[in-house]
Amino acid sequence: MSQMYRSGNPALSDSTFDKSNYSEANWWEENETNLMSIEGVAEKTGLLLLITASTAILTAFSMPNSMPFIFIGAIGGFVLALIIIFTNSMNPFLIGTYAALEGLALGGITWIFEVGLEAPGIGILAALLTFLILGAMIMIYRAGLIAWDENTRIAVTSAVLAIILIYVVSIIGSLSGWFHVPFIHGSGPIGIAFSLFVVGIGALCLVADFDFIERGVQRGAPKQLEWRAAFGLMVTLIWLYLEILKLLAKLTAASRR
Repeated sequence: MSQMYRSGNPALSDSTFDKSNYSEANWWEENETNLMSIEGVAEKTGLLLLITASTAILTAFSMPNSMPFIFIGAIGGFVLALIIIFTNSMNPFLIGTYAALEGLALGGITWIFEVGLEAPGIGILAALLTFLILGAMIMIYRAGLIAWDENTRIAVTSAVLAIILIYVVSIIGSLSGWFHVPFIHGSGPIGIAFSLFVVGIGALCLVADFDFIERGVQRGAPKQLEWRAAFGLMVTLIWLYLEILKLLAKLTAASRR
């Protein structure tokens, strides 16, 4: 299996499970007790989710005094994610710190949505829907109802890149004041449809991550890479949560008109 596969997740690139990128790492050659497993990835993902939830709750309950933590978490998490991705890091401390920083940002952002919309509980609902989608996509993947083939990969990756481009253009327009991207951020039918589309793509990215991790296990990747696989899943889950939160906010605003 010399040809590598793609997940569409920048945190799980083609080189993540490529042995040649770890030629100086002696742990790759250790015995079978050191092999990566799906259970190991699940345990580490659960731990990272617990860290993120803990810092998110602490931030949310200390708002608005902890408002600076949103920027610290967002910027720090983004920078740390880039470091982890581009250095192929599997350091548990770095990945755990990333989870904690993202929790700071998510807690503050969720509080802003709840207070701004006067919609208490919207964050809990968004988290619940995120886990429901995660469970549903696991079942769909295990049942073989979605085949992660080359055509699906190209379609999902293209959609993700298009979404990123739209968001980047929208941010540039908003910060510069020169223009704004119409409709997609509003609570009208187009804005809601756009959010539903993005949530759908996020769910498909989960399937891609599952497939990528399973192939890593089949390749006999070492246990140390479970942290990197868990990090990749966290990137997708955090994005999915934010998109669901925005969708619920749009639906709430639309229902009050």
